[in-house]
Amino acid sequence: MSLGPGPATTVPPLTARVARASNPRGTTAMWIRDRLESLWSNEDFADWYPRDGRPGLSPAQLATVCVLQYVLDLSDRQAAEAVRCRIDFKYALCLELDDPGFHHSVLSDFRDRLAEGDRADRLLDLALARLTDAGLVRERTTQRTDSTHVLAAVRDLTRLELVTEAVRAALEELTRTAPDTLAGLVDEEWGRRYGRQVRLGKNPTRPKTRILTAGEDACRLLEHLWQHGPDRLRGPQIQALRQIVLQNYYRDDKGRLRWRTDDEGGLPPSSVTIVSPYDVQARYARRGQVTRWKGFLVHLTETCATEGTNVITDVATTPATTNDAQALPGIHTRLQRRGLLPAEHLVDGGYTSLVHVAQAAREHQVTVSGPLPGNPTRQYRENAGYGRDDFHIDFDRRQVICPQGQVSKGWHGPYPTSSPTAAPLIVARFTKAQCQPCPVRSKCTTSRESARNVGFPPRELLDLQVRARAEQQSPAWQQRYAVRSGIEGTVCEFAHGHGMRQCRYHGQAKAHVQHVLTAIAVNVERLSAGLPPDQPPPARPPTAFQKHLDHNGIPRLRSWRAVSS
Repeated sequence: MSLGPGPATTVPPLTARVARASNPRGTTAMWIRDRLESLWSNEDFADWYPRDGRPGLSPAQLATVCVLQYVLDLSDRQAAEAVRCRIDFKYALCLELDDPGFHHSVLSDFRDRLAEGDRADRLLDLALARLTDAGLVRERTTQRTDSTHVLAAVRDLTRLELVTEAVRAALEELTRTAPDTLAGLVDEEWGRRYGRQVRLGKNPTRPKTRILTAGEDACRLLEHLWQHGPDRLRGPQIQALRQIVLQNYYRDDKGRLRWRTDDEGGLPPSSVTIVSPYDVQARYARRGQVTRWKGFLVHLTETCATEGTNVITDVATTPATTNDAQALPGIHTRLQRRGLLPAEHLVDGGYTSLVHVAQAAREHQVTVSGPLPGNPTRQYRENAGYGRDDFHIDFDRRQVICPQGQVSKGWHGPYPTSSPTAAPLIVARFTKAQCQPCPVRSKCTTSRESARNVGFPPRELLDLQVRARAEQQSPAWQQRYAVRSGIEGTVCEFAHGHGMRQCRYHGQAKAHVQHVLTAIAVNVERLSAGLPPDQPPPARPPTAFQKHLDHNGIPRLRSWRAVSS
């Protein structure tokens, strides 16, 4: 399907007249046409379509419908019906009143095309470029970022239900694509076990028997398909079944199939463990003692200037097991591409790794403000003894002097750490001859056999850490950082106002499409409801009691920020 002719650039007179008569104050859909003259044009999608083939529907119009669909929380059928019946939709798309619209399945096909590569991010790039041209967002303001969990569109399965459902999903796929391969394999027992959706619960009857039966059925199915040719194993559900079997079973020395546990065979880490045969990219994760989910993480970045409307400038969808700090370089790279880098970036402690804070300042001239990770040593936790800050570090002479005047005998590193967000570590070592006779040895180490070692990052990162921790104690920094808390309201707006907490589609790519469309919808909704830049916000009318106080000349506070004497 090739790119069709571009949509009309002006609203038909009859459509405009009827829309204005029925909606004198306008709607969100009409605001897109009036204020931005549409968010996209067909030329923006030229490389998405081949040159030859039957012309398709306008991708610019389909993208606009997808955004309005998320503004109004419509299904595909409801969105297609709105294009056919709603006057403000026809106004936004420059359609005649008698235009019949399109079939609802077109929206699903467009999202599939949008999920390829980085097209979703490019769609957000184009939308933000239109907002920038309209003067609604600008570079080098203050921005803030936070992440929240997103539930995958799958059931919460136990491990036994996972294996059993994976076998059933593979059988369903084979029935649709190659039913001849099931001959000689499926019998009455298979029909009883996999003929309906699997629901066993957390305490099924005969669990050990069910575990071995499901594993043997899975292995038998995979061996049966291998005998029909390796190409039979290429289906997505078959591939998912193969990985699920490997992650939950192993064979002992005698070749018997065994169920994996932490002690027997070992379990894979949650970063690679499949939790559903229908979404192999969803992962199990937990934060603290309460939040546990299977799905993804979404990182939201928005402007937070004192004047104007806050605009979402970036959306990132990552696996649920990803550290927040790992998302920070990608956020800055995309903001630089859009010409929307902030001067100061407010984040919480999950994003503030020394490495990435220094990288943001060096490569993008962005000041990342947020609480740095705490010191994990015993002296820092107990606020007793000699911590790292009590030692004098001399980088030029490559030595460390302890509070008692002893000079370290070894300087090693910097060593790379296992975490991708942690800074490299330099270790200065003292000898037993120095530490054992020391009268304050208990303040340094509790070990009777070893001497004290002091670990610290390289000079550039250590200076940055010392400066940042000192600055964060000042009232001015704390007042600036207090603005970051407003991102919590944005998270609630996305989660509860636009249903972002629950994925609509399977897979990380399609989940990211949902998040991008939601972000554009939130921007459109906020900006269309905002006041013109030159118009001050209306004052809140006084309550009945406030009127009573004013009528009787009793003074009252005019703002919650005011402090009574």
